Amino acid sequence: MAMGIGGGIFLIVVGAILAFAVSDAVQGVDLGMIGYICMAAGVLTLIIALVVNAQRTNTSHREVIERHDDRRPPPAY
Repeated sequence: MAMGIGGGIFLIVVGAILAFAVSDAVQGVDLGMIGYICMAAGVLTLIIALVVNAQRTNTSHREVIERHDDRRPPPAY
């Protein structure tokens, strides 16, 4: 995940600022709706990042040691 948890939180904060704190108007652009879209994308990113991190911690690793011994056994007497 490229954004991760920090990116999700950033999108939520920027979206909340656009939706609730900005009172300017740009012709043809609804800043409130863009804010809500950013918040939704941030929540989705946060959920996906948490799911991926949870799956990553559930993996198990086995250590496999291969030994290649080219020596011949000692001669039998």
